[in-house]
Amino acid sequence: MPRRRLVLASALALPGLVLAGCSSAGADADAGGAAEGSGFSIVASTSVYASLVSELVGDAAEVTAIVDSPTQDPHSYEATARDQLAVQEADLVVLNGGGYDPFMEQLADEAGVEHVITAVEYSHEYPGAEDEHAEDEHAEGEATEEAHDHEHEGHDHIEGFNEHVWYDPYAMADLVEALGAELGELLPDAGADIQASQEDLLADIEGLEASLEGIAADHGGAHAFFTEPVGGYLAEAAGLEDATAEGFAEAVEEGQDVPPATLLAALDAIEGGEIDVLITNTQTAGAETQRVIDAAGEAGVPVVEYAETLPEGETYVSWMTANAEALEQALAG
Repeated sequence: MPRRRLVLASALALPGLVLAGCSSAGADADAGGAAEGSGFSIVASTSVYASLVSELVGDAAEVTAIVDSPTQDPHSYEATARDQLAVQEADLVVLNGGGYDPFMEQLADEAGVEHVITAVEYSHEYPGAEDEHAEDEHAEGEATEEAHDHEHEGHDHIEGFNEHVWYDPYAMADLVEALGAELGELLPDAGADIQASQEDLLADIEGLEASLEGIAADHGGAHAFFTEPVGGYLAEAAGLEDATAEGFAEAVEEGQDVPPATLLAALDAIEGGEIDVLITNTQTAGAETQRVIDAAGEAGVPVVEYAETLPEGETYVSWMTANAEALEQALAG
């Protein structure tokens, strides 16, 4: 699978089986072990992005994650005064965007942070992403402005866009390229080390991409049902087709009741042998989600559970590799 178009901007236990969701420990949680007192502060909205940044900068900066505990959903996280202070003092902020971590967008805006990198802009599916960088690395295209306007209507996610972009290794490779370029300029004394770390990280991500291509070769076209959009990009890269009953995942993600007709269609598809694997996010579990999980168990459909937060002791690549392995094992039966 070819690498998607690279865009640069200045402004990604066995994880596949872990029952964990979004999280928050507050801005006092150091994610990645960067040295305190380095004089350069990077604040990321979640531990996923803090981990990626930490792999690049090593001890050249202090890296902090606002959300890194399995008990808090970034969609609804309310920033504390400590979080606000951390962002105000940050030299660089890294966030997901797309309505996933609105607290971080608000904090960065209010603090007037000069250097902000937003992960969703490196997804090929993000509205306006291609136009934004078409003429200039730092251009802010009209299409992107429109997408941002849409994003903030009701402080909700962009309709039809899966904001869980850290499950897309291709988008994360582009993000790592952008982070490396930005950090190389902001930390010139560490530039050589950052470049070397970037090359190593990109090589690891390419290995993940290769493993997903292998799954696609063996199981391409298999039908996946998602109780919530987490893992959608990973499954797509593995060649799976989304066979989720229309409106089911969206309702679960929004915390709404799944319409009875939609739930019936989901159960019929699972019980009728139309689904090869069920992918769930237990952080958004509810009665309807449990109904389809139970139906899958009765029908012999394997269930793969994905988390939103980086498990302790894992790197981004080791986590996603384990997620891919869990998917492959489920499909292989």
